[in-house]
Amino acid sequence: MIGQTISHYKITSRLGAGGMGEVFLADDTKLDRQVALKFLPASMWNESEAQQRLIREAKAASKLDHPNVVTIFGIEEYDGRPFIIMSHVRGVSLQEYCNAAPRTIDDVIDLALQMADGLQHAHEAGVIHRDLKSSNVLVDDRGRVRILDFGIARLRGTTRLTQAGSTVGTLAYSPPELARGKEAEPTSDIYSLGVVIYQMLTKRLPYEADHEAALLYSILNEAPLPLNDGRIDVPSELQDVVIRCLEKNPKDRFQSCAELASELKRCLTHAMSSDGNGNGKPSIAVLPFANMSADPENEYFSDGLSEELLNVLAKNPGLKVTGRTSSFAFKGKNEDLREIGQKLGVEHLLEGSVRKAGNRVRITTQLVKASDGFHLWSETYDRVLEDIFAVQDEIAQAVSEAMHVTLLGAPKQKPKTTVNPETFRLNLQARQLASQLSKASVAQAVEIYKKVISIDPNDARAWAGLSLCYGTQMGYGHVDAEGLLDEARKAAQRALELDDTLPEVHNSIGWQCTAYEYDWDRARRSFERAVELAPGDGQFLVGLGVLQSTVGNHERAVELLREAVKLDPLNPLSHAFLGRVQLGARRYEEALESYSQAVELSPNMTGIHGMRSATLYMMGRYDDALAEARKEKSTGYRTCALAIIHATLGQDDQSKDALDTLIDQGEQWGIQIALAHAARREFDDAFHWLDRSFEMRDAGISVVKTNPVFDMLKDDPRWPAFLKKIGLDK
Repeated sequence: MIGQTISHYKITSRLGAGGMGEVFLADDTKLDRQVALKFLPASMWNESEAQQRLIREAKAASKLDHPNVVTIFGIEEYDGRPFIIMSHVRGVSLQEYCNAAPRTIDDVIDLALQMADGLQHAHEAGVIHRDLKSSNVLVDDRGRVRILDFGIARLRGTTRLTQAGSTVGTLAYSPPELARGKEAEPTSDIYSLGVVIYQMLTKRLPYEADHEAALLYSILNEAPLPLNDGRIDVPSELQDVVIRCLEKNPKDRFQSCAELASELKRCLTHAMSSDGNGNGKPSIAVLPFANMSADPENEYFSDGLSEELLNVLAKNPGLKVTGRTSSFAFKGKNEDLREIGQKLGVEHLLEGSVRKAGNRVRITTQLVKASDGFHLWSETYDRVLEDIFAVQDEIAQAVSEAMHVTLLGAPKQKPKTTVNPETFRLNLQARQLASQLSKASVAQAVEIYKKVISIDPNDARAWAGLSLCYGTQMGYGHVDAEGLLDEARKAAQRALELDDTLPEVHNSIGWQCTAYEYDWDRARRSFERAVELAPGDGQFLVGLGVLQSTVGNHERAVELLREAVKLDPLNPLSHAFLGRVQLGARRYEEALESYSQAVELSPNMTGIHGMRSATLYMMGRYDDALAEARKEKSTGYRTCALAIIHATLGQDDQSKDALDTLIDQGEQWGIQIALAHAARREFDDAFHWLDRSFEMRDAGISVVKTNPVFDMLKDDPRWPAFLKKIGLDK
């Protein structure tokens, strides 16, 4: 139909399709505007009931005039087929909108209020939607909700089109009374809205089952899945509202959308006035400050200052602070502040600029409300570099006061302490290089940190940075771990002696204990101390979550990593580690989704395609697992995956070739070699390589209890003995 002119509507493109219609974008040549045309799908052209439904949709929606309902302009006929002309909404479905980025509690409540207002208007006009679901709601480019698709709506007092005993709507969103084939009332739409709110909060449905009969049984007889299993920050008041919407008896639900809206507004007010007990925390992202200096080389300074402010604010337990990776994803991009706020799931943005000349620096800062760009506070600071730490504290304190938050646990830095401008500059340079994670950039960072230490042996930040760089080099296989581990330990210990309030030092020690020393108790204490010092920093939650997974506390691990993802939603490592702990918990569908998010954010991340391959393998999708394995850039991860998958498919020659290639690459792939032998049921060889990996202090030891492939060894008496040797027998 694209390219055709029907009446005075020239069809330009297809917008989408559903079970009850196809929608096209068209130019209204008479009124010079764009409209959407909805036709029945070709398979229903000759069905009189379907045509009556389309006409009824037009009649039902045409009675409504509300900003949260799609406007119907009319209904016409083409070649014996009726079609609806309606307003064209530039936007996406509610489901796509919520999947694009995590939504804050306030965002969810705002969207729910708009839907409740639209439905209340419909109910007052005698229209019951009966098919409300996230795909039948649009969010336009200004964040406004528009309800559409009244295809099975019913006007009170009209004849039923649905046959007796049949159900209407999409089953997952249908209330029990409609599932039983009974009459719909306004409370039926309230139930469906409750399902939509539940889905916005958790990205899942309150009832899940493998087939329709099981789903129907759950809807009729079982309680919904707990909301806080899918999201830990939902206030109890909002949980109560959603559960009341989902009551099985219509009389126990809200009796009108107006009553529901009143409760939602109360939840919104409570969330905004929360005092930091975990619900409704004020949230902020520190965007990369613009370098206004004449020398572009000074960009490291503006980036470093942004990160310093982020670290200071993250120490506040009453404040949610987006992680560096997600905030810096917008560097150099001229994106709308509202879009940035939505993508990062924060209410406030701190932006600014830095102009450096000689030993003086001018820092301009602005605190902006993301939803409307309103400037809450701004300030300019002119300082000499020796006072830079005092400036950071001053800005952080001013921001926190503007957000009605007290900076508890502020860094123990004396404002009057002077710093060496040269070492400060070098530390910022090294940190920027280290964050790039490439072999060359981390090696450069190591040399710069060493230079700082040669100038000032008591620079705790340089020692901490050096330890972290050594950990990166070992973890990414840049250097021999055995030769560098002692140096990493010494650097971390020296940093600790100089300043035990640096959370990155405790984080570094936690990873060393997890990956190379197998000292799980010290690892836990170190990660917990890092989180205590910077509760708003997602990178420290990652370490603690991985440790919890390693020792078998899977639910706690998933909870911690989900919180880390919320704090740093555009960081591919956060999503990858969430996938890792979900895989360890045998939650394969969730793990695949997390790994897919990581791939989308960083397609070339080392190991990520290998982990996606492992997840697909555990789901029994062997062809997909093979295809994914072949995308992996790391030869070690790739050949290990190929050896395992070919063995399972009975392709022994191909499996053996991959295993031989893996062994030829060196003993540093000991855990991967053990995995391949386990999959090939060569258990003696598997245990040999497990023991060898232990002797070599292989970082992969931390996954032996959680990797599903090693489940094949559990019935062997050597398995509990090995777990005891590495301290994971509890």
